[in-house]
Amino acid sequence: MHTFFVGDLHLSADRPDITNAFIQFLDNLTSDTDALYILGDLFDVWVGDDLAEPFALNIADKLKTISATLPIYFIHGNRDFLIGKRYAKRSGMILLPEITPLTLYDNKYVLLHGDSLCTLDKAYQRFRTFRNWSWAKWIYNHLPKKTRHNIALNIRKNSQHVNQSKNQAIMDVEPSAVDALLLNTQSQFIIHGHTHRPNIHMLKQNKRRIVVGDWYDQGSVLKLSSEGAELQVLPFID
Repeated sequence: MHTFFVGDLHLSADRPDITNAFIQFLDNLTSDTDALYILGDLFDVWVGDDLAEPFALNIADKLKTISATLPIYFIHGNRDFLIGKRYAKRSGMILLPEITPLTLYDNKYVLLHGDSLCTLDKAYQRFRTFRNWSWAKWIYNHLPKKTRHNIALNIRKNSQHVNQSKNQAIMDVEPSAVDALLLNTQSQFIIHGHTHRPNIHMLKQNKRRIVVGDWYDQGSVLKLSSEGAELQVLPFID
């Protein structure tokens, strides 16, 4: 038996190659899969459950079908932090807290998207704090649809522009934040995405930080079982 983890797919209507690769991955899930965890940024931008595009609704229907045979868990990312209960219900996804400790195959893990670990990026962390306030989400969700759409697109464009000028070290996780999270959750392993730097990092005291990759040029999947962790690449097919 095994469990799969994916993240940073950044699905959008203008990247059907990513969508097709993800659907193919879902179609190839076998009966010995215990669960699927999506660690945020399933979509490149999310303006609200009530504004979900047709392709996103198709993804929801596909996930719903899969959820009939195995549980699908979702942790919000920085691009789709506004996915709500409405879309989760349609897709059959179980929403998890942004930091989720759990035991799998007799080992203690902690799961998260990963942006909260990039503590050197002070400007982003300030924005992250603001966007997580419940009143900020309430105000946004009650704005006119066109306004919400424009705000989301502007955030997306600004993020892309700012990231190109930032020091790469600032955009990676801070080791002290990783150590603190492992200590606070009493975990041996941490699994996250966000940085788009897939790897299995060996830490002190035989602890590990496992990073799932993005889906820009190929699919990236983490397969976890009692035998260990394996990062897999799924080539896109024309």
